[in-house]
Amino acid sequence: MGGKSYAILGGGGSFAIHTAFYLLDHAAPSKVIGIGRNPLRPAPFSLGIDGRAGYAYHARHVTYEFDLLMELLDRERPQVIVNFAAQGEGAVSWKHSWRFFETNSMALARLAEELAKRDWLERFIHIGTSEMYGSVDHAVTEDEPIKPTSPYAASKVAFDMYLLSAHRFLKFPMNILRPSNCYCPGQLLHRVIPKAVWCALTGNRLPLHGGGRAKKSYLHARDLAHAIFLVAQGAPLGRVYNVGPAEPTSIREVVERTAAAMGMNFEDLCEMSPDRLGQDSMYWLDSSAIARDLGWKPRIGWDEGLAEMVAWGRRYADELRGWPTDYVLRG
Repeated sequence: MGGKSYAILGGGGSFAIHTAFYLLDHAAPSKVIGIGRNPLRPAPFSLGIDGRAGYAYHARHVTYEFDLLMELLDRERPQVIVNFAAQGEGAVSWKHSWRFFETNSMALARLAEELAKRDWLERFIHIGTSEMYGSVDHAVTEDEPIKPTSPYAASKVAFDMYLLSAHRFLKFPMNILRPSNCYCPGQLLHRVIPKAVWCALTGNRLPLHGGGRAKKSYLHARDLAHAIFLVAQGAPLGRVYNVGPAEPTSIREVVERTAAAMGMNFEDLCEMSPDRLGQDSMYWLDSSAIARDLGWKPRIGWDEGLAEMVAWGRRYADELRGWPTDYVLRG
């Protein structure tokens, strides 16, 4: 008898790919299916996941190919669905903000309503965001008042609230994870850590918004994958869990650490630039609930995580040189 079957929505993204690797390595799954809106990206971003035994990838758009997505899910009948699918990037969500609600609220509510009718689904694990708590001055628990500061965060809040109601009144089998800022090899280059590595490799300067004063809580995507694995193995249904490190780190320190990992001076890597619109000054999570219930804690420190980022950047330096470093909004 094989293990559980998993489907990962938003499966072409780097966090989803690291989750697929983790499940294949640790969960003894009967199969892992990745589902994303596009074909898999080239090797620097897909990391060879398509060559792994027990894994298959399918391109289906959750908004515009919903019928095809449901046909695929009904054929594969995954017992656990992990949802990363989202229109991301809070800083740019003030423009075309309706598109964030189209995906993060409307499309996912339609998906959950259909999934509630399927007897093959045992658990739906939704990956939310710590941005829904807004800027904070203390480590916040899952009961913290919701204070989104961007259309992106507000659109993510809406689906969280839907899931909580669907579990309470319809017994929809779900959990929500609210991770801090994740990073990993394969991450697209508009994010600060891979962009810093790219700048170091190409001789470009990294714009340090507001001098890097803002503090964020950074987590390696493999630590998030470990949390997903633990939840899938038997977390109480309906629970919401924060997933983040004990302490936040200023963006300036992150860039300083990345420069050191690349063997160069901080001053040679970056240049100061104005703060972004709606930049939150600090994200900081209290993750004691998932530690208490499931024994989770982060296991990958800065030295190990950044060494992986540097090795990834150097391995794929030629392919990364011409890759875009700005976020591109698509439907």
